[in-house]
Order: sequence, then C-alpha cells, then structure tokens
Amino acid sequence: MSTILQVKDLSKQYRLGEIGTGTISHDLNRFFAKIRGKEDPFLMIGEDNDREKNGGDYVWALKNISFKVSKGEVLGIIGNNGAGKSTLLKLLSSITSPTTGEINYNGRIASLLEVGTGFHPELTGKENIFLNGAILGMAKHEIYEKLEEIIDFSGCTKYIDTPVKRYSSGMKVRLGFAVAAHLEPEILIIDEVLAVGDAEFQKKCIGKMQEVAQTGKTVLFVSHNMNSIRNLCSKTLVLEKGKLIFNGFVDDGIEHYLNIHDKSYKEQSKINFKDNGSIAYISSIQTDSDNKYFEFNQKDYNFLISINLKEHISDLILGIIIEDFKGNMLLVSTTDELENDIFKTINKSGEYEISCKVPGMILKPGKYYLTLSLRGMSGKPFHKIDKGLIFHIQDNITFRGLKNRYRNIPIIAPKIGFSLKN
Repeated sequence: MSTILQVKDLSKQYRLGEIGTGTISHDLNRFFAKIRGKEDPFLMIGEDNDREKNGGDYVWALKNISFKVSKGEVLGIIGNNGAGKSTLLKLLSSITSPTTGEINYNGRIASLLEVGTGFHPELTGKENIFLNGAILGMAKHEIYEKLEEIIDFSGCTKYIDTPVKRYSSGMKVRLGFAVAAHLEPEILIIDEVLAVGDAEFQKKCIGKMQEVAQTGKTVLFVSHNMNSIRNLCSKTLVLEKGKLIFNGFVDDGIEHYLNIHDKSYKEQSKINFKDNGSIAYISSIQTDSDNKYFEFNQKDYNFLISINLKEHISDLILGIIIEDFKGNMLLVSTTDELENDIFKTINKSGEYEISCKVPGMILKPGKYYLTLSLRGMSGKPFHKIDKGLIFHIQDNITFRGLKNRYRNIPIIAPKIGFSLKN
C-alpha cells in the first residue's frame, strides 16, 4: 500500500504557565540564535512529559515521534492520560504547529477532536452543518448534496432547526461526527469524543469508520476503549510520556499498553490509595494471596476492599470490574444487586472493610485487572480506581496445559465432568 501520511522526528515543546512562546527575552534569544544559524537554545532544556514530577519550565509534550500510515489503514493511538495523544492529533490537524519535525500527507484531512468544535451556539443545527462543513473544507454544493444524509445519521432530525446551545453534549457529538464522516476525506482523525455518545451511536460510528476505511480512506482513532481499538484498527501506536514506545499489531499494542499499569504498582498483595478529597473514597485493595497469584483450582478468589466514609451516604454503591490483559470486560457486579445490600447496614461515617468473593475456577490462567468504583444511586461518582490491582491466575494442574494448549480459548475455563452413559 502507498503511504498517505508520514511523520518524521515530530516534537512539541511547551513552556509551563505561559501562553504563546513565553517571555520577550526568550523570544530574543531564539531570534539571535536563528540569525546566527544556531539551534533554538531552549530546545535543549525540555524535560519528559511526566506529570508526577516537578522540574523545569519547558516540557516536551511529544519527543521525536516517527511513523508511517498506509492508504486505507485504520490506526489506533492509545496511551494513558497525558501521554501526548491529543497533542499529536492537533499537530496532524494543523491546529497547532510542531516545534521540530515534519508531517507529510497526501489528501484532505477531517478531524473531530472536541465536542462541538466549530459550532456557533446561537445557530441552528442545520446552519451549523453548513458552518462546520465550510470550516472542514466542504464546498456549499457538497453540503447540500449530503445534507439529508448528515441529518439522518446524526439522529437529530427533530431538533435540526433548534439552536445548538440547547443541544446536549451527546447531540453535539452526533452532529459533529456526522459532518466530519460525510466530508469524504482521505484522512479522518477522531479523538475520544465518541465516549460521550450512547452505545447505539458508538456502534453506528464504528460502522461508519469501517465503511470509510473499506473505501480506501485512512482513519486515525484515539480511544481508551480497547474493544473499539481491537474491532476497528489494523495497527496501533502506544504513547507514554510524550514518546512512541510501540508501533505494530493491535493485540501486541494493547498488551504493551496494559503492561504500563503493571509498572505502576509493586507486586504486593495490598495496594493503598490516597484520599481523593471526596466524601467517600477507596483507601486500599488487598488479596488473600501473596504477590497477587491465585491457583487455577482455587475455590474462590478473595479481595478485601477498605473504604472511608467522611459522612453517612444512604445510597452508596460499590462496583467491581474484572478485565483480561486484552482489555475485555469479563465481570461487572455492584453491591446493590445483592439481596442483603451491605451499605444498608452502614449508618455513620468511618472506615469499613468489605470482603469480595469471586467464584474460583471460572477464569482461565492469565493476567487480570481489577477496577473499583464508588457512586451514588443517582450515578454521582465519588471515587474510581481504574485497573487498581493486577492479579494472576496460574495453572498448577499440569495435565490440563491450559496456558500453552488453549491460549486462545474464550473467557471461562471451568472443569467439566464427563461420564459414560449406559
């Protein structure tokens, strides 16, 4: 396939706390260095994009990123918050300019990076289709030809003559995506904005992106949803602290990304968390197994969860999610599903320990992630620990050989009894 987009040694540097290039003295230093044919003196003092460390004034949001994208390829871009994904998309969309490096592309680029980008709140949905289409480079006759199709795809037909200021964020995303997707660009760039839409619309968008890719167009897609990345993309880039740490096949990229979480926590059976300032927060997660390893034939997998309530909350719900190393969500459960809801017995503030028992022998051997959340019955969030605990299930029954013989088996791996029937 021919290359439609090539990025070479792309970097973006920011000065913290400043708007624009910084102070006049720094601009003069840059100017005199340039006329003497020397390198910008401030390019040499930038630090890695690490939000947890204090340092100098200059930070590299991206540093020496290089990759190629072939025509018709769907490229997934993944990484933790602050890894540089949105900065990369803004550079590719020409919203901001690179500090160093080159971006070469062949064709028209359409991007959907933020909810309602380019919308005027006082104009109606239909008027904003024309405005947004013009901003994205569509001719007036193109918009007229696709107007009904755009409106129908957005699902906003009933409200198309209503001012956009009365739209919900989800409706703005629907309309914005509908315009961008029908631009018929050679390259379509999409950020995580689809997370705002409902499940039906997300499915519709993924179908549209697959349709765009099948017609030979190119899609660059940023998402934290690993299932979407796996279903849609043919290759992935993994960014970490402004650097490109992986460029290759999707499953390998997802595993590489999830392994970043492994480095965030020590291999110990108890993880403590800081007070997040909420009136209810999770203070620790603990397993009953050393080094977070469970045996496959173990009856139950037990977790001990400590929560801190600064005041009584009558409708508190604790949720638990278990995912495999590929990002597949395997188990979702909440305390309000139980007949004896434990939070109904708590009537005052304090620290409480909750025992969580997951039935054993249902998950195949491998690595898993535990996510916990505290919220109110109305959906009000108090605290969420995303992939807060990594645990492993190892197969100690050698004759089953699950780890090697059945690496690609589905989610569950129960022991099944067989007998001859006379």
